Amino acid sequence: MSKNCQLLVCDCVKSMSVDEKNLLEISQSESVIKTPNLCGDEINILEKSLQNFDQVIVTCQQQSVQFNDVKDEINQHAGTNKNLKTIDIRDRAGWSFDGANENLINAKQGALFTEALLNQPLTPVRDLVSSGICLVIGETDIAVYVAERISSMLSVTCLLSDISDYIIPNANFDIAAGNLRSASGTIGNFAVVVDDYAPLNMGGRGSLKFGEFINGAKSSCDLIFDLTTQTSLFASPEKVDGYFKIDPTNNLEIEKKLFDLVQLIGSFEKPLYVKLNESLCAHSRASKIGCTKCIDVCPAGAIQAAGDFVNVSNDICAGCGSCAAVCPSGAISFDDPPFEFLLKRIQSLSETFQKTTNIPPQLLIYETEFGQELIMLFARYGRGLPPTMIPMSVAHIEGIGHTELLAAITTGFSDVLVLKSPKTNSLTINSELSIARAILEGTNQDPNRIRVIDPRDPNELDKFVYYPPSPPISTDAVLLLGGRRDITRISAQKLFESELSDHSEKSCNPIIALPKHSPYGEILVNSDACTLCLACASLCPTGAIGDHSDRPEINFTENACIQCGICASTCPEDAISLIPRLNTNKDVLTARVLNYEEPFNCISCNRPFGVKSTIERIVKQLEGKHWMYKNSDKTKLVKMCDDCRVNAQYHHENSPFKFGEKPRTRTTDDYLDS
Repeated sequence: MSKNCQLLVCDCVKSMSVDEKNLLEISQSESVIKTPNLCGDEINILEKSLQNFDQVIVTCQQQSVQFNDVKDEINQHAGTNKNLKTIDIRDRAGWSFDGANENLINAKQGALFTEALLNQPLTPVRDLVSSGICLVIGETDIAVYVAERISSMLSVTCLLSDISDYIIPNANFDIAAGNLRSASGTIGNFAVVVDDYAPLNMGGRGSLKFGEFINGAKSSCDLIFDLTTQTSLFASPEKVDGYFKIDPTNNLEIEKKLFDLVQLIGSFEKPLYVKLNESLCAHSRASKIGCTKCIDVCPAGAIQAAGDFVNVSNDICAGCGSCAAVCPSGAISFDDPPFEFLLKRIQSLSETFQKTTNIPPQLLIYETEFGQELIMLFARYGRGLPPTMIPMSVAHIEGIGHTELLAAITTGFSDVLVLKSPKTNSLTINSELSIARAILEGTNQDPNRIRVIDPRDPNELDKFVYYPPSPPISTDAVLLLGGRRDITRISAQKLFESELSDHSEKSCNPIIALPKHSPYGEILVNSDACTLCLACASLCPTGAIGDHSDRPEINFTENACIQCGICASTCPEDAISLIPRLNTNKDVLTARVLNYEEPFNCISCNRPFGVKSTIERIVKQLEGKHWMYKNSDKTKLVKMCDDCRVNAQYHHENSPFKFGEKPRTRTTDDYLDS
């Protein structure tokens, strides 16, 4: 933080304890002023600070709009560019139950303050353009009503799911009959497919008629206002920009959404939430499907199969981060914020809290849009969060994977709670939770250290957050470096080491059994069935399965295996099976032999080739049994390498390639002598 900075600490009419000296040291500001009523009769303190300092930090977020208005007015009047940052340490920390330990409250405020000062990397963006072409779908009465309301501001097509005898043509918008079969895309770029489509014939007297009905009609639009009672066209409609799914009987909700709808004309910045590294993608090889985790969890339909890899449409992506959370190979990475920054936040919260107390903190991960209001109401009208419970906001809960959950435990949090919102897609978080809990259980830790909670109002939150914290885990300081897989393994090793150091009576196995969908594990090869064709080694997308350059051999590096299953689906003998597990031993980093046989030596050149047992089995099946090999020495060809086999066939007396001796080349003298 710049030295030309002042910190303003408000204790909100003396309703909470604040250690302004600790906050001053954390912010590295030039000075600090403590005030009880900054948003009221002491607003002049903020004005003076903005006039005298380039940067001002205020420990209140509730009145951020008011404070920013003051900043903008001063900048406009003086022609300056003063910066203002507001940080909440009241709702999330200061307002706790009466009699709470002030030292813990101050430690928690310091942790939240430190985290808020971290510089989040900027997310790359691109522009999306909406011209206001809107598709309204639903039954005649409500759909036509909505179309009439917005037709003066948007270019509207009204798609009726029923046909009424009393439809009146309207020159301000188009009317057609049809049922929307599918839709894909995002604001400014929706593609729709309609069945039973027929445009309205505008002419004639009496009941209006529709044109010829067709199926599979295709079109595009910028916005969709869905008033049907059918299931949403998208798995998570709230995450698709420009798509509105509304109950047609809820008039108040319709009016609210119409107001939002008409604002969506113009150019909008679309964050590029994810990056795809195709070279790491394990979706498919040679038409054998492997990993489909990202496709399965994407709520917006932004990820589609594209041959051996997947394709991510950043225009459609809603930014939930679930694809990056479940991607086993690291092919998809999230950029809003990056995974590394999320880990930095977790470490910062834990380390700062534990600098002033030896009591381990608890972590509450919540979705900003829903959880922030819930925590605020709970702080104002309830007991507030416990002084040991540190809240951390994220844009979408689905982006939290098992790696982040385990990293939080490893860095010192005794418990991790994940607060679901009504819009949370449970598929991803439940899947990742099961992996994290299995690893905890495998290291003799209580799996209930990590839990998902689902309160719907502040009164329910109380029973979820007030419980005896789990005992601290004695681990040395850990440096979390690398990708998700590396950090998961580091976390499991640290938990395993802490269990050994505690001299627990329970036995702790360094090999942890995991659920079937886990991205860690080994493969088993049935050596009796395996023919060492090496198809598995040639198609393994991560290089976990390899071969040997000089002999028939399959080797396996467990640390690289993501359990995509391509090897098992490729094996013609069904000799491969997957075993999901996490092995914390260091030998997983080196290759080990799964199957090996002696090579067969060519009977002509003695060069090793093929598999000895396979060659011998083929010869046994052919020699004296197959009509082509009776009374013949052709089985010798099977016992030769490729080069010797071709050479022997070419020089054989019955070779079809032999045409006798080559005729003598005729010269000019031959022609002159004739």
